[in-house]
Amino acid sequence: MPKQEIVSPDLAVPNGHFAQATRAGRLVFISGMTARNATGGVTGVGDVSAQTHQVCQNLEAAVKAAGGTLDDIARVDVYVRNMEDFDAIHAVRRQYFTGVAPASTMVEVSKFVNKDYLIEINAIAVLPEDAR
Repeated sequence: MPKQEIVSPDLAVPNGHFAQATRAGRLVFISGMTARNATGGVTGVGDVSAQTHQVCQNLEAAVKAAGGTLDDIARVDVYVRNMEDFDAIHAVRRQYFTGVAPASTMVEVSKFVNKDYLIEINAIAVLPEDAR
């Protein structure tokens, strides 16, 4: 089955040469989502909880555009500027991932493409067999 680019009207157009998400069969590979809102601005500058909410909303928009839900996300990779934000980030994640939590890796990084970003999450979803 050929891969398919997934585009959500609820997400800003990517700044670089990459898809918001790519579907290959029942798998959806979601590019790194940041606190960039639909108009291209950064939500929650200086506030990791507000940024994590925006990131989770962006993940939800991408997986929804592919025909799934947050419950279909099986894995996330989380990149943070400060590992001391671990508890605050997970408090927000629990609000979005309410079923079986996805497998997860979290690492601290020194720099993002925008100096105001505090977190970025990419994800892999497995859609139900009847997903469009």
